[in-house]
Amino acid sequence: MSVKIGDKVRFLNAVGGGIVKRFIDKNLVSVEEDDGFETPVLIRECVVIEPAEGTIKPAPKVTSAPVEPRLSKDVTPQPEIKKEKKPEIVETPEGEQLSVMLAFLPNQPKSLQNTTFDCYLVNDSNYYLFVNYMNKSGNLWNSRYSGVIEPNIKIFMEEFSKEDLNDLERVCIQFIAYKENKPFRVKNPASVELKIDTVKFYKLHSFRENDYFDEEALIFPIVKNDIPEKTFHIDPKALERAMKEKQAAENPRQHPDRKKEPSQVIEVDLHATELLDTLTGMSNADILHYQLEKFNETLAAFQGKKGQKIVFIHGKGDGVLRKAILDELKTKYKGYYFQDASFREYGYGATMVQIR
Repeated sequence: MSVKIGDKVRFLNAVGGGIVKRFIDKNLVSVEEDDGFETPVLIRECVVIEPAEGTIKPAPKVTSAPVEPRLSKDVTPQPEIKKEKKPEIVETPEGEQLSVMLAFLPNQPKSLQNTTFDCYLVNDSNYYLFVNYMNKSGNLWNSRYSGVIEPNIKIFMEEFSKEDLNDLERVCIQFIAYKENKPFRVKNPASVELKIDTVKFYKLHSFRENDYFDEEALIFPIVKNDIPEKTFHIDPKALERAMKEKQAAENPRQHPDRKKEPSQVIEVDLHATELLDTLTGMSNADILHYQLEKFNETLAAFQGKKGQKIVFIHGKGDGVLRKAILDELKTKYKGYYFQDASFREYGYGATMVQIR
């Protein structure tokens, strides 16, 4: 029987037992004994005697005549596991703001095609978190881990293989923050849904140096300085508006007696920080590819709307994005007019395109 939080266990090779309070990592649990102390114990050294649900395992049958136990001369008693007092929570000034991250680490970084991955939640704050970690399956959600995470700690939640990646494309972290035995500032409950690009698990450069692990990791911010990351969603009103504009462009009405009014100039900011919630795990090539996709999507949405002017703000920088945009215009949109946008308004960091 596997060990779960809340199970009552006894130690296999030592005297004692208690209630499983939390997972320290995938091989180690913390067991609270009758005296209130917590003891770290290997999972394989625990025997479940009463599951967390409250159903008690039937006791083994014994013979009517009890047998006096004997010890072989070669058997030496196992040393009793040293009890550890529950550590005192050390708070930091910056820990008064919530910072929570979801982290993935490959167990064999040099063999990404065959490795399994460990999933951790990092609580970089002075608060306890009551957490639920879920993945979306159809229109419903599956809980993959739930429990209490102590302040300023990272906790192992699960190990999974490449076959499980399809289940992790949409995940959600929900939690409530609080402190024990002391007053604290109330934090808003968080529910952050992430769309994870599972292709990153096949790219070694996606896993980077970080402040929380000795190994390189793929890290997704959940909450940073009390501010939750943007929840992934599609705005139905914006989608409907874009569809109507596209339909109007494909089926323009003729008004021969009406003078054409000048089209309003549309601005599209292609800075990566405006398009993406986070740049974690993305290379410069990944970012450039995403920016060009948005550029082409915008021109496709206004295809046929003659005279429409669109200003693409790309910044001055080292000129890589500007050059890539000009290459696209010269090869894919030869009939369109384009020039540098107004220097007075945009400096040298924007290109104006007119649909023809």
